Formats: sequence, structure tokens, C-alpha cells
Amino acid sequence: MPDMSEHILSEVTDGVLQIEISRRSKKNSLTQSMYAAMSDALQQADADDAVRVVLLRGQDDLFTAGNDLQDFLSRKSNEPSEAMRFMQVIATFGKPLVAAVAGNAIGIGTTMLLHCDLVYAADNARFQLPFVPLGLCPEAGSSLLLPRFAGHQRAAELLFFGEPFDAAKACEIGLVNAVHPHPELLAAAGARARKLASLPQASLAATKSLMKRATATVVADTMQAELLHFSELVAAPVAKEIFAAFLEKRAPDFSGIAARRP
Repeated sequence: MPDMSEHILSEVTDGVLQIEISRRSKKNSLTQSMYAAMSDALQQADADDAVRVVLLRGQDDLFTAGNDLQDFLSRKSNEPSEAMRFMQVIATFGKPLVAAVAGNAIGIGTTMLLHCDLVYAADNARFQLPFVPLGLCPEAGSSLLLPRFAGHQRAAELLFFGEPFDAAKACEIGLVNAVHPHPELLAAAGARARKLASLPQASLAATKSLMKRATATVVADTMQAELLHFSELVAAPVAKEIFAAFLEKRAPDFSGIAARRP
């Protein structure tokens, strides 16, 4: 695949744009420049008649470990967030969006899937929403969309505890359409994407638009509300101590940090 940016690769074949996250040395963790490249690719695809379907993928043993922590913490508060732009772009993307997920799909690696139309997972996939244990709150509209997929109690368990869950559970709650042996995942997801690309495009676009119509405004509103809480929490002493402890490879020390509600 030719380069779009250093770690985001793309190629169009048979009407399918494959966007590959390719930063294996860092477990495919995402930087601001990688988010920008993915957003640009999706926006260009939406406007390009040669692209009928987009397939988001990693490799057959890895999707993404989520945000690159060093990059995440280095962004100044007054700088535009490319991660937020990516969330907004993926939530409003007009063409069929397919994801192929293998290995770890952590944080945004799971929440982005809530905006995809079809998600295929490998039997080695592990999903995780670790926001609360990190002193943060959900993002990408997941506080709204996950309860709609899974029901309130199952979503609460996944969001409150932030524990990993496997592909079978992801399929059970409706996050994933089907589970494949990991060596077969990319071929299987690619075949489904190509079949979509062969279908009448105006019909697909109208169907997706109608399916998204009832929730479009509330998803955008939820993402903004999440951002307000997230911005406050990430600047709070608890999250700062958790991140510092992670980087310093030690247990967090919350002594002297007063508990308060956001």
C-alpha cells in the first residue's frame, strides 16, 4: 500500500478503499498525525466516486492499542484535537464503512467501531474501554451508543470496570457481525466490502442516511458533552497521577488527592 502518512496506509481496489493502521513497533497506537491522516482519507473518500466502500483495518494480529500516551499528553489544550476531528468525521461518514479487527482494540480502537456499519473480528480480538480506570470518561459517543447496542447493564459493566472482553462477547452484544479465525479475517472482511461495493450505491447511501437520521443530532450532542467532561477529567489530579505512574512504571499514589464528583 502507498503511504498517506508514515503510519496510515491506503489503497483503492475494486471500489474499496482500505485504510490500514500500520505502526506495529508501537502496537498501532495512534498519534495526532495519524488521526489527521485517517480523517483526510475518509473525507476524500466521501467525495470520490471511485470509492464506494471503506475498510478500516490493522493486521491479522493487531488493530490498535488506542492513543499514543506520550503524544496524547504532549498536545497543548489550545491546539485543535485531530482525535476529535476523526470522531466527528467517522460519525458522519456517508458511505458504507467496514472494520476488520484483530488483536487488541483498546479505547478508540473499540469506540470507533460503534460508528462502523459492519464489523468483522478475528478470534484473537480483545476489546477494551479503559476510560474510568484511567480517571477519564467515555468518548466518541460511546456513552450513548454502547447502551443502545448492549443494553444499559452490560454497557455499564464494560464502561465502569474497563475490563477487556473477547470477540465472542463483542458479537453477543451486537458490536461485531461475525468472528473469523484470525488468518482468514482480512480476506473475509475484504470480500464483504467488495460485495457492498458491487451493490447500487445510491440505494446504499440512502439506506445508511435513513438508518443514521434518528440519532445524528443526539450523537453529535453526546460527543460534545463527553468532550467537556473528558477535558475536565484529563486535567484533574487523579488522571495526571495515573498517567505519570504508567509512564514511570509504578503504582499510582492517590494520597493527598481529594475525591470529588465531576
